Amino acid sequence: MAKAAASRAVYSTDGGRLCPQCQRVVATCVCGTAKPAATGDGIVRIRRETKGRGGKAVTVIEGIPEHPDRLKAICKQLKQRCGVGGSVKDGTVEIQGDQRVTCQQTLTTMGYRVKLSGG
Repeated sequence: MAKAAASRAVYSTDGGRLCPQCQRVVATCVCGTAKPAATGDGIVRIRRETKGRGGKAVTVIEGIPEHPDRLKAICKQLKQRCGVGGSVKDGTVEIQGDQRVTCQQTLTTMGYRVKLSGG
């Protein structure tokens, strides 16, 4: 089994955890405020939710390893591409309606690894 060409180290025995952006030990990270909120496993997951929304469908995108300001810009691009409204809440992007396929295509062209989750 071959290793992925884009694999990155997440831990170093010399200093501990590494920053996902600059690949330095977290204590000596130079990213500052541009550091992403959470990186997770690096896979962006897209699902459809209706719970608590009066039966209306919403596409929920989570796991985008970006700074919250960059998430707002990504949300804006997705809203324009889908022609609907949306918002960023607690590090997840919510797009109105069932827009999973369109969002998947758009995020894939942006360079993210995307999976559709749920049924």
